[in-house]
Parts: sequence; C-alpha cells; structure tokens
Amino acid sequence: MSATKFLAPVVGTIAIAAAGTAAYMHFKNTSKDLMTPLAIAQVVPDDAYMATFISADEQTWAKLKQFGTPEAQTVITKNWNTLQQQLVTQSNIDIEKDLKPWVGNTMVALLPNQGAKQKPSLLVVISIKDKISAMNFAMKLANQGSSKAKESDYQGNKIIENTDNSVFAAVVKDYLVIASDRKGLEEAINTTKGQPSFASKPGADNLLTKGVDVQNSIAQVYLVDYATAMQQLTNINYNQATSIPSATLDQLKRFKSLVAGIGTDEAGVRIKAVAAIDPQAPKWDYKPAPGKVIAQLPADTLAFVSGANLNSYWNQATQQAKAYPDGEQAIAQVRQAFNSANFDLDKDIFGWMDGEFGMALIPSNQGILSQLGFGGVMVFNTSDRKSAENALSKLDNLAKGNAVLVQQREVQGKKITEWNSPMGAVLGHGWLDDNSVFLAFGGPLAETMASKPTQTLNLSDTFQGITGNLPKQNLGYVYVDMDKTLTILNRFAAASPRPIPADTIAVLNSIRGIGITSTQADSSTGQVDMSLALKKAK
Repeated sequence: MSATKFLAPVVGTIAIAAAGTAAYMHFKNTSKDLMTPLAIAQVVPDDAYMATFISADEQTWAKLKQFGTPEAQTVITKNWNTLQQQLVTQSNIDIEKDLKPWVGNTMVALLPNQGAKQKPSLLVVISIKDKISAMNFAMKLANQGSSKAKESDYQGNKIIENTDNSVFAAVVKDYLVIASDRKGLEEAINTTKGQPSFASKPGADNLLTKGVDVQNSIAQVYLVDYATAMQQLTNINYNQATSIPSATLDQLKRFKSLVAGIGTDEAGVRIKAVAAIDPQAPKWDYKPAPGKVIAQLPADTLAFVSGANLNSYWNQATQQAKAYPDGEQAIAQVRQAFNSANFDLDKDIFGWMDGEFGMALIPSNQGILSQLGFGGVMVFNTSDRKSAENALSKLDNLAKGNAVLVQQREVQGKKITEWNSPMGAVLGHGWLDDNSVFLAFGGPLAETMASKPTQTLNLSDTFQGITGNLPKQNLGYVYVDMDKTLTILNRFAAASPRPIPADTIAVLNSIRGIGITSTQADSSTGQVDMSLALKKAK
C-alpha cells in the first residue's frame, strides 16, 4: 500500500481530533512555546518545500458550529460518524480514546521523495502531552495489516516501523513524528540534533512567527521558497521528474514566498494568502478598481468578475512575452486570428479598455435566454469612447456580413443596438453614460442594463454580506451568489441523467456565496482574500 494512500486519511483524522475538547483541555496548561508553528517547524527538515500548521484549539474549531443548515449539519455528522466507524472497523483506532487525549497542534510537511517515485515524502509532527499514549497510538498505527511493527534504534530514538504500510514513527522530544519513509523520519531526528530545519530556511522565521492575520485561525500553510514548491508539486503529477518550462519558472520566481491562512469570522470561513514579491522582478502596473461597475449591475446578479486596466495588463504581457519564443508565438497567433476578422487586437480590442471592467451572469427567463435561465453582460469604462465605438461598429458589420439582422432602438432615452433572430435578440450593446459601454447576450438583458436597475448590486444585502469583510481598495472581485446560482444548477440537474447527489446539494445550500479580492499594498507584497459566506445554524 502506498504511503500517501495509507497515511492521508490518518492525517485527516488527526487534524480533526486536534480540534477535540479533550485535546484543548489537556493542553490549556501546557507550555505554548512547544506548540507554535515556529517550534514545531524546528523538527521538520529543511528540504521540506511545504508545511501546514493545524491548530488544536477547540474553541477556534467550535466557531464552525455556528454555521450550516440543519441538512448540511446532518450530512457532516453522518460522514463523521461513518469515518469513525471505518477507523474502528479497519484499524481498531478510536478517535476519542486513541487520539484526543494526547493530540496537540500539528504540522504536516511535504519533502522530496528520494526514490524513483514522484510522490512526496509525507511527514507529520504532532505536539504531545502524554508520551505513552502517543507511543501506543504509533504502535497501533504501525500494526495495521498482516505484518507487525518492528522496533529499531536511531540516534537514541526508538523507531516503530511497518514497511508494508509505509509507516515510520518515533517520539522525538515532545513530539510524535510520523513519516511515510524511514529516511524522512531519520532526517527529522537529525534536525532535532542540530541539522538545518524548515524553521532555519531564509525568511521562514518571519513567516512562521507572523503567519496570516485571520480571525480564529484554524490552519496556516507555508511555502518559504515558492518557485521550488511549485516545481515539486508539479512533479507529483508525472511519472518521472518534469521540469517547469523556463518561461513559467521565471514567472514563478517573481514570488519569493507565500503564506496562507484559514479561519472563521462573523460571515463564515475566511481565507487569506500573502505573497512576497521579488523587488527586482518585472513590475506589473496594478491599480485599484474603483467599483463603479458593481453599481451598474442589477442586485440579482448571479456571479461576476471585475477588474481594471485590461489594456495595461495586455501591454505588459506582450512586452514580457518577447523574452520567450513560445509566448511571443502564441500572441502572434491570437493577433492573426483577430486580423482575419478585420480587428486589430491591440487597438480595436484592448486599446480602449483603460478603465474598470466587469463580466457578469444575470438571471433571465425571457426570449432567447428562456431555456438557459441566465445571460451574460460585459461592462467597460473607457476614456476613449471613439475607439470603442469604432470597435463596436466593426463588430456590427461583421454580424451583418453573416446575415444577422442588426437594428437600433431606444430604451429610456438610451440607444441600444441589437442583433436579432426569430427567437429574439442575441446580443445588444449601448452606452450607460459617456464612458461606460455594455454588451449583453440576450435582448432582455440589454434592456435591463439600459433601463438602469432600480436595485443595484453594490447596495444589495447579499453582496454586502458576502464581501463586507474583504478589502475595499482592491484590484477587482470574483463574486458568486450561491443561492441564486443553485437555482440555475438545480434546473439543469433536474434534466440531467445524473442528478447532483442530495448530500452535495445540502452542503451547497448552506453557502450564501463566495467573494474573492486581490490587493497589492506595495511592489513587494501581494494578497488574496476569500470569503466563504455561510448560513447561520438555527
């Protein structure tokens, strides 16, 4: 049995057990110095390329219980009880008796595999109070299957191992260390005796000490050397070592390190990732999105993506692509495809997109969209209206050349142009104000946008509830109203021969929505925030 296949569910169980009340009560009077990310990382070898810290604070995990519909809580409880029963049946491990009394804060690390396999070497370091209970658990874990555990000595530490199950464990100082291969365990023991550790890597001390500022932190993930970690994680998906293309690797090297955290706040689950950017790397011209587009969308918007300055990003991308033959060739091919339709990609498309933009899915049950239930809208703010109008004129001429009926009409004093079919308008476009142009797929949505919604998205309770805890000065949003989106998904699922499982629907129904923003405080720091807004438990 592979190490990953055998240890992965065990690691998951340990993580959940770490949140138990017994563990919290057991450790509340224990020295916290031994359970910090920095302290545990001093047991992890320095060749680890990723480490995840899991908190054992039961009060923090208990915050999750305030969320979830009764149906979702029933599903979670059922799956948890099933997992416990499987552990008892298959491995005779009882979470309450064998884990909770001694499991504390935990760190799970990935190390490069030294053999021919590309699967990573897994290392789990668990802070413990009761060494006897921890050793008993290690012995029980290693005695799974037909083969029995063997004991040996390494550097004065007793190692329990079962090569059939790829389990190697030892109590090292105040930690139980479990590894998927003996070499990984020996490296961890060497680390406690003075060899370089994950904590001693350049920049690791600061990452491990500061982490990411999220309320009620449940877990933190550390990539001290981002480019190396990405290379190693990419290799996992191949049968033999495969190098990331040099152009891609150069882009990855723009990021020096990354730390991500997950916690809970009043809205639900909050995830934040902070990346350190190489000050010497080529700069991208990041400018905050003003948020005007959000105020131009209707309150019932299903989902949208927004940002600003597409032309700036395009220009920077084309400049950087010149250093890489493959990248330059790809851009040349895209340009040629647009040229064949009489469009200059740089001038007619990106040239005038110098303001904020938004791309949204909006409900619609009329006209050509009646079967689908929704349509798409794009809004662009521009300082070059003349170029935008020229591009739209070319687009209309292209449609006319393909026997599409293109007509104009007025909606509340605004002129809109529509491409009509026997089933209704296929596409419409027009100007919301002097510098905001929209394209809508489906006649009803063109009229909706031109009429100016009476209730706009930015003022809706749903949008504010989902994104209210995210940074306001950001580079744009990714937004999903899960309630409204599920209505559409359920419609498609009802007509599908493979409906969405009831348990999945129950969990999705407990999610209010998803909000994501990105920010860049300065040239050396980038940040992504995600809010998974959950419904309150009743």
